[in-house]
Formats: sequence, structure tokens, C-alpha cells
Amino acid sequence: MRIVVMGAGGVGGYFGAYLAQAGHEVTFVARGAHLEAIRRNGFRLEGSRGDIVLDRVGATDDPATLGGPADVVLFAVKLYDTETAGEAIRPVVGDGTMVVNLQNGVDGPDRLASVVGADAVLGGAAYVSALIAEPGVVRYTSDMSRIVFGELDGRLSERATGFRDACREAGFEADLSADIRGTLWDKFVLLATNAGLTTLLRKPAGEVYTDPEIMDLAQAMMREVVAVAAAEGVRTSPDVVERAVALSKSFPPGMYASMYYDLARGRRIEVASLSGLVARRGAALGVPVPHHTTVWCALKPYVEGA
Repeated sequence: MRIVVMGAGGVGGYFGAYLAQAGHEVTFVARGAHLEAIRRNGFRLEGSRGDIVLDRVGATDDPATLGGPADVVLFAVKLYDTETAGEAIRPVVGDGTMVVNLQNGVDGPDRLASVVGADAVLGGAAYVSALIAEPGVVRYTSDMSRIVFGELDGRLSERATGFRDACREAGFEADLSADIRGTLWDKFVLLATNAGLTTLLRKPAGEVYTDPEIMDLAQAMMREVVAVAAAEGVRTSPDVVERAVALSKSFPPGMYASMYYDLARGRRIEVASLSGLVARRGAALGVPVPHHTTVWCALKPYVEGA
């Protein structure tokens, strides 16, 4: 397959490296020092299960230079770059191209569809913890290695099935969802909570989820997300909070959400589409969400970075 990875950070770099190692024609879209390092030295994925070293791999900062449509675009940019990055990939989105959205949150697929067309976009959820350790190097920090994706209309298409099989052959778990919006909200229950708490508290999972009072707060925040989803007409799994609590307790003690690292480095943060989204939609729907609203207000001054 001809695969373009739009956003070669932790998520895009991780799955793109596995697909490239498996023999697919992968091009990373990156920028700045990360792009220059990939062009000069190749790309390296490091972690406890072994490293992947790609001595030669495609890399660009402009998808328009790639000469035509891709089979698959893995869309893994920050939420605040959705529309700009969507415009950038239009030259590689042809009639048969599938754009798999692997962003955080729940609003990315619809925002991307408004730019490249709903027929091209599939929703997706990435389960991995990875970050750019240095230019040209992505490091993963947990055993999570999975994506779940699906057509926005719920059909199990031939193109989705084909890409699922390619992912499995490349060495990571991949599953299809017939209700990708429900899948995204299921993930969002913990994602928005974990991002908000580890960033606001500046503490890793090992300290956040072992404190009984903070854990009570975390569960209250999870229930707020479930309530907003229900008001939106989205059916989350009946045991989603219990599963989220169990997963939070399994995180490596030193693990932070990626938003924490952005805050610590003075970069823009995604909170407007995480706790901010819960706060805004809760207010619009008449659903009380005081905890996510507090997190949103506390982190709002840092939305644009330092």
C-alpha cells in the first residue's frame, strides 16, 4: 500500500514505522528539525519490545510533492491543526483514498470530513503511548499497540477490511468498529479525564490514580463524559467507567498524557477539544460538568502555548 502519515509524532510515527518495516511505501509528513533528521538519518522507533530502524524512508513537509493519491492517509496531527492539515493532504486524497483519523477526542473526523469529504474519512482510535524523544526518534512507553477504526456510516467496507489485515500483518493489533462514534466516545471517557488531570496536576499516572481522593475526582469526570455522550445520542458501553478505571490503574507509573508534554515544553495544547469540548457541549445540552469545566478554565490560558 502507498501510505502517507500526516503527522509523524508519537501516534503517526509509531504505526507508520511498523507499516514501513512490513514493506509498505510509507511517507512521513513532518516539519522542522524532526523532518530534517528523518531525511538525513532515517527514522527510529524505540521501546521495550524492540526497535525499528528505517535507514531510508520517505519524508516531506508538503504532501503536494508526492505525485498523486495515496491508498491510505494516517491522519495524526494535533486537533488544533485539523483544518490546516486537512487542506494540505487534499492533493493525495483520490477517489479511493481512505483517510483514517487517529486524532485524540471525538470531533476530529467530522472536522476533517468538512475539508476532504465524508466519503474519504474513517474514524479511528489509537491505543499507544509514544512521543518524539528527539528529532528523527519516536519512543513508545507502554505495551499498548492497537488501533480501532471504521467507516463513519458503520458499514464494514472492503477497503477497511484490507487495511485492517495489513496492520495485523505489520505487527500491531487492528480491529474494525461498526459504531466508530461510540468507540471514540468510549475512549474519550478516559482520554479527556487523563489528559486533563495529568496536565493540570503535572503528575504522572502513578501518582494520580493511586490517590483515593484524586481517583474519586477522576471517576466523577468520567461520568461527566458519559452523560454528555448520552445527551448527544451516543451510546457508550455500559461498563465504560469501570473499564476506564481498570485501565488507568494499569498505566506505567511514569506515564503522562501527551498534552502534559506539550504544556511542559511551552507548546500549544489540545484542551479546547478535550475538557473544553465536554464543558461547552455540557453547557449547550444542559448537562452539569463542573469538573471538566474547572479543568478547561484552569488550562485555557495555556491553549496557545508559552
